[in-house]
Amino acid sequence: MAALEKVLEQIDTNQDQALARLFQLLAIKSVSTDADYATECARAGQFLVDQLQELGFEASLRPTPGHPVVVGKAKASRPDVPHVLFYGHYDVQPADPLELWETPPFEPRLTELDPGHKIIVARGATDDKGQLMTFVEACRAFKETGEFPCHITVLFEGEEESGSPSLPAFLAANKAELKADIALICDTGMWDRETPAITTMLRGLVLEEVVIKGANRDLHSGMFGGAVVNPIHVLSRIIADLHDAEGRVTLPGFYDGVTELPEDVAKQWRDLPFDEAQFLAEVGVSVPAGEKGRGVLEMIWSRPTCDVNGIIGGYTGKGSKTVLPAEASAKFSFRLVGQQKPEKVVEAFRAFVRQRLPADCKVEFLSHGASPALQLPFSSEALSRARRALQAEWGKDAVLAGSGGSIPIVGSFKQDLGMDSLMVGFSLDDDRAHSPNEKYELSSFQKGARSWARILTALAL
Repeated sequence: MAALEKVLEQIDTNQDQALARLFQLLAIKSVSTDADYATECARAGQFLVDQLQELGFEASLRPTPGHPVVVGKAKASRPDVPHVLFYGHYDVQPADPLELWETPPFEPRLTELDPGHKIIVARGATDDKGQLMTFVEACRAFKETGEFPCHITVLFEGEEESGSPSLPAFLAANKAELKADIALICDTGMWDRETPAITTMLRGLVLEEVVIKGANRDLHSGMFGGAVVNPIHVLSRIIADLHDAEGRVTLPGFYDGVTELPEDVAKQWRDLPFDEAQFLAEVGVSVPAGEKGRGVLEMIWSRPTCDVNGIIGGYTGKGSKTVLPAEASAKFSFRLVGQQKPEKVVEAFRAFVRQRLPADCKVEFLSHGASPALQLPFSSEALSRARRALQAEWGKDAVLAGSGGSIPIVGSFKQDLGMDSLMVGFSLDDDRAHSPNEKYELSSFQKGARSWARILTALAL
C-alpha cells in the first residue's frame, strides 16, 4: 500500500477518536472578547499544545499581552521538502443570545439532519476549531503511519475573534522562527457540500472619512439658504461624481493595476451554479448595481469598488429643523484588487475631493486604514498541486474563489514574513458562524482531514 493510502486509511480508522478529541476542544469556552474567559482561552491553547506534543511536535504555549499563542514545530526526515506554516485560531465568539440555541453551545453534539447527513453543533464548530482540527488529525495519521511529508510549523492564535491585537508584535518578534515557504490557512470555506474551493484572491481596503466645512456655525436656512454654501450639497455632488453611468469609479488612475481574470478562471465562475437573481432577492433587491457587463460573482470577488458607508450632516432628529449646516461628513471605503496601490488611491481620492470644493469650503480628511489586495498567482505550483489533491479527494475541480472581504492574517504573512498563503477551508455558508446553533458538517471534518493529507503529500512531491 502506498504511503498516502496508509495515511488516508488511518484517518478513516481514527474517525470516532478524532470526533471525541474535537468535542473536547469544543467544550472549552474560549471566548476571547470577554476577560472572564481568559482561563478558558489558556486551557484551549494548552489542549492544542498537548495534542501536538503527542504527535511529536516541539510545541509550547507562548504568552502575549492578550491570550497565548500556540506554536508547534515538526521536521520531516527528508531535508529537501517544503516548509509549511499552518494557521488557525482556537478562540470563539460569545454564544449570546443563549435562548436561541437548541442545546447548550459548549455541549457539542452530533445530529443527523437527513439519512447520512450528519452535523456537529457547538460554538466554534466551524469557526475555527473544527477547521483547525482537520489539520491536526491529518498530522496524527502521518505520525501513526510513518513520517511527516513536509517540515511543519503550526501557529494557533487566541485573539482572532477580537481583532488579533497581539499577533503583529508576535510575528515581528518571532519572524525567523515562523518563516516558511508557504502558509496554509483553514479559515475559509467550500463552494457547496460536495465542491471544494481554494480562496485565491482577497480584496484590499482603503477607509477614508471626509469632513466638508462651510460657514462658521449652523445657520437659519430661511435667512441664509441660497446665499451661503451648503456643505451637504457639496458632499452630495462629490459622491455623485465618483461613478459614471456605467458604474465605473471615476478617480483618475483608479484602475491602474487591475487586470482581467484568466479566461479559464472566468469560465469556471460563469459555469458555477450561482443564481444571481436569487442572491440579490435574498437581500430585497433585483438589479445588479455595479459595473455594467460584469457578473455578480466577478464584481464581489475580483473587481474594485467605491462605496459610501455613512453620511452625517445637519439636523437628523425627529421632525423638521430648517438648518443650513456648518459641516457635513461621509465615510468611504474602497475595495482594491490586483496591484492597486492603497496610497495612490488615497492620493487620487483626496485630489478629486479638493478639485470639487467651492469657495468658502474647507475639507478635512481622516484615514481609518489602508491595506493592499492579495492574490495567490494563478501560475503558482503550490496552487496547482493543491487543486489536484482536492480533485482526487472530492472528485470535483476545486473552485478558485475570490473573497469580497479581507483576512488580515494573510496580509501579515505576506508583508511581515514574505509568504503567500494557500487558503483551503471546509466550512459552508449555512454553518451559522457567529450565530446560534453553529454547525460543521461531519463530512467537512472527515474529508477535510483527508484533504490536508493529500495536499501535504502533493506539496512534498
